[in-house]
Amino acid sequence: MVYTHSYLAAFKVILGSSSDKGTPTCRDCVGGNCTDNILPEILSAKKITSGYFSLFFSSKPEGKCSHGGSFDRTSSKTPMGGINKDDLSSSHGHLHQDAALVATNATVELLDDIRLAVGDVNFLRFMGISSSSVLCFVIDTTGSMSDDIEEAKRVSFSIIDSRRGTPEEPSAYILVPFNDPDFGPLTRTTNADEFKLRISALTPDGGGDEPEMCLSGLQLALTGASPSSQIFVFTDASAKDEYLKGTVLALIEKTHSVVTFMLTNVFSARRRRSSGIDVNQGQRFSSRMSGAASQLYQDLAQASGGQAIQVTKATLPQATNIIVDSTTSALVTVFQATRDYGKPESFSFMVDESLWNVTAYITGSIVTFTLQSPSGENQGNTELNGPLGTIQAVGNLYRVQLNQQVGLWTVNISSSQPYSLKVTGRSPADFIFMFVEKTNGFREGLVSREGRPLLGKNSTLYLTVSDSVTLTVTAVSLVEASGSQEFNGTVESLGRGNYLVSVDRVPEGQFSVRLLGLLDSSTRSSSTPFQRQSNTQLRASNLIVTAQANSTVEPGIHFSLPFTVANGVIGGTYNIQANDDHGFVQSFTKSLTLVNGSAQGSVILATPENTTSGTDVTLTITAESPDSGDSNYAVLRLSVITKVTDFSPPVCHIVSVSANCSRNCSLSTWELSANITDGNGTGVQSVSLRRGDGILHSAGSVGEGGVDVTEVLYSASCCSPDVELIAVDAVGNVGTCFYSVSVATAVPLPPPPLAPLEALPLHLHLPRVQLSPRAKTPPLHLRLPTAAIGRPRSPQPRPYSPTAAKAQGLLEQSTTRVSVCAF
Repeated sequence: MVYTHSYLAAFKVILGSSSDKGTPTCRDCVGGNCTDNILPEILSAKKITSGYFSLFFSSKPEGKCSHGGSFDRTSSKTPMGGINKDDLSSSHGHLHQDAALVATNATVELLDDIRLAVGDVNFLRFMGISSSSVLCFVIDTTGSMSDDIEEAKRVSFSIIDSRRGTPEEPSAYILVPFNDPDFGPLTRTTNADEFKLRISALTPDGGGDEPEMCLSGLQLALTGASPSSQIFVFTDASAKDEYLKGTVLALIEKTHSVVTFMLTNVFSARRRRSSGIDVNQGQRFSSRMSGAASQLYQDLAQASGGQAIQVTKATLPQATNIIVDSTTSALVTVFQATRDYGKPESFSFMVDESLWNVTAYITGSIVTFTLQSPSGENQGNTELNGPLGTIQAVGNLYRVQLNQQVGLWTVNISSSQPYSLKVTGRSPADFIFMFVEKTNGFREGLVSREGRPLLGKNSTLYLTVSDSVTLTVTAVSLVEASGSQEFNGTVESLGRGNYLVSVDRVPEGQFSVRLLGLLDSSTRSSSTPFQRQSNTQLRASNLIVTAQANSTVEPGIHFSLPFTVANGVIGGTYNIQANDDHGFVQSFTKSLTLVNGSAQGSVILATPENTTSGTDVTLTITAESPDSGDSNYAVLRLSVITKVTDFSPPVCHIVSVSANCSRNCSLSTWELSANITDGNGTGVQSVSLRRGDGILHSAGSVGEGGVDVTEVLYSASCCSPDVELIAVDAVGNVGTCFYSVSVATAVPLPPPPLAPLEALPLHLHLPRVQLSPRAKTPPLHLRLPTAAIGRPRSPQPRPYSPTAAKAQGLLEQSTTRVSVCAF
């Protein structure tokens, strides 16, 4: 958890005192020039001041500065003008670059402290960065699921064992069991062996009354997994908690995660087979899962860009190849479409030379299709190993692994039933997007749009393409999921792979985002066409649901969160649902009657007193129109935080240093002993190395006055002369302790020739200790050989000295006093 207010407390010490309310701070700007409008006595005393601002009133305390700008009414009152540095044309625009640099450095420092507090793995997760995919299973554990659990275990073990230690190893593993009436808990781990133990411990039990808590388990997975994750649900039963459909759809759209259902025993055992291919003809739904239940899963899968795969228990192992395909890195979607009706139709997609492992998935009953390659060759669905690829048929799924061939491919599909087509591949070229709103007035810019875009209105997308390949975006469109209509956007390049796309109108039904462009070719003189498509099927709405949490939630205290539902088109009474992933929602406004187009409700959350501080809660509020034909949502992330009174970081005190470093560093070692305390704070929770290749030992003890002390012993080779310790207390305050021991050059050297003074080896002799927040650094003493003093310069260059270069870097960066001594 980030406690930004603790840094404000520290800055008061660093920046100095603030001017009081009665002290004048500014004078009038002269002729519109505000470069020196802050009073000299304020600057000389280094007082902190700020500018008053109001859109509506001009009043402010006498003599006080204003923010400034055309929207600030206070800037027209003496002292006139302002002091803001928002941009180069602002009142203090001459300081804009300096202010931006300070803000950037402060942000980097804060993020660095967060990384030190939580570790690299959790920090990357916090930033949404991962080099590989997440393996996420949601598994029904009722008595009939024994075969399914064994298959989930087999395929997960295979993925873990084959990818361990490689770039393809999953970045995290998530497991959520469910049955009736229970679901969860969610297990998230980066330890593959722990995941193996958890999934091996699953035991099929109970069942028989059919409906299970499937959507509750899926909700946990969607809130616990990283955005854009691949989630696999194993079940053979309908969902008892169908009322969560709106919540799950909202989370799918919010996270852009892909959900694939592995549904077993949906059909009876009577099937027609031809040439060893399960063509799914004459299939009938069994009593274990109704047609309506199967449709629910198909709707959720379609919305996420996933599949609803229907197989028998015996053929499930053939279908799980899709899990292996989908959990690889650099997976991209080239094309996808769904059809709710059956008629012959042709679909075309472009394969570029950056793609490999191109695979097409056709899901549906009674489907026939023909592939056509860019060279004009054809292959039908009954030709399992043909000139264009390999076809695997199982249940209602065709998996087609295409041979690599750059150019325009075509798939001709004929079916009398609904079906879907999805083409994926692996490539470094992909894109991400979000709907944004332009803000005008005092703060011009872009803000992320929460919930669904407005139906029939113009919309704006902020789109980013990967920079690992060189490509140019030529067209972006919103494509109907179940139709062929496209709504083209106007593309504006913002540089560095970022684009702003304006669309005049949003489709009425489900749609996805399709991107076309040109990719620089490594084998051709000209660029090649490029195509990608988003996974998530979005939809527009006439509704607007807004909610904002202005504070964190404390354990044991009821928390009321207001929300607003607005609709300028249709009035009436709207149904409300509020759910969270921890069961903290105690009550909420279940219906709202819109008056003058809007109405306000509230959600009450009650967190148990024993809730762990830092617990992340995802709250989803959905509103549905009276005719159930329209809906929208708000998804909020709340944090449960115990009230913090400790804002001080741990303190490091170096007790002793033992070093005997010779010119051959590999033959000698050094040792450091330090005590780390947290005063009256929450106590030191962890001590780790940020820098240093040595061995660290730490142990707790009680010091003078009963103060808890963490005793640290560090030993290292003299070839590793630097050490930086990181100490974190129970509320995340971070203290750092740096030491650099004296060390000569790494290997023996012959007696040096006469050389310039600044090129001789420099030996760091006293510690350079630094605490966070940054304390005053002790003097840095440099010991120079006596013989060097007054030596004439040598015409021959001195061999490069890493130690000297490092010391020079310290001298250039440090503002502390430097003592130079001759012995």
